[in-house]
Amino acid sequence: MTIRQALTYARARLQEAGYSPQLAEAEARQLLGWLVGEGVVLWKHINNNLTKTQLSELNDALKRRSSGEPLQLIIGTVEFFGLTLAVRPGVLIPRPETEFLVELALKQIESVAAPRVLDIGVGNGAIALVIKYLRPDAEVFASDISPAALELARSNASALGLEINFRNASLAANLNSLDLIVSNPPYLPLVDKSTAPPELEWEADSALYAGADGLAVTRPLISEAKSSLKNNGWLVLELDPRNVKTAANFAVEQGFISPTIHTDASGVPRFLCARRG
Repeated sequence: MTIRQALTYARARLQEAGYSPQLAEAEARQLLGWLVGEGVVLWKHINNNLTKTQLSELNDALKRRSSGEPLQLIIGTVEFFGLTLAVRPGVLIPRPETEFLVELALKQIESVAAPRVLDIGVGNGAIALVIKYLRPDAEVFASDISPAALELARSNASALGLEINFRNASLAANLNSLDLIVSNPPYLPLVDKSTAPPELEWEADSALYAGADGLAVTRPLISEAKSSLKNNGWLVLELDPRNVKTAANFAVEQGFISPTIHTDASGVPRFLCARRG
């Protein structure tokens, strides 16, 4: 089977599994790129035959993906803001929309020299690592209650040669005098679990669900952020579109000012920026 034929084959298998034609096309290319080389390498050798090993790996990957296993876990990495990061079962896989969360966070510290930054719920390290990569002058802290997440985040930081101050702690980890707190906390209401897509079964419930209304983590996070941030420091959150307005109102109650809700690429309200008064 040539690489060109393998692309058609993989696309058909993924569509048979229920994925949209657009997603099947994109993931077929990702799988073949993973096997033989991405970009121009893939297209330069498009008429070459796959080896027996590559064909076996392709079929195994398609079987796993058809059962609902996330593509990132099959490949073992995810691209986030240009960085290649390892992923593992049980740790939240960073989503493309979270890249805009990082953009918003970076914007708030543009004019701050050597900012002190905290990423709450670090997961595999994506947010903290991008901020440190793009702002090497920043002192970046990262907290998580999951030892598995912290181990993975440390490994990613080591692979990239980036220094992050990790804390095995909840929320603000008793830090203070911070210029920025950024977080993509668990925000789904528990009722969502019964209708969740199979992909979510590969990630820890504690990284996804947050009580009956989805705000069981966000409320205490906002409260702690108030005492951990400097005056005029910023809190930047990614939240469930169903709760972002409620979270903004709660932030005002806690003493934050100028709360602003931002939409994602689809026009859905998802991000909250609020300044400590």
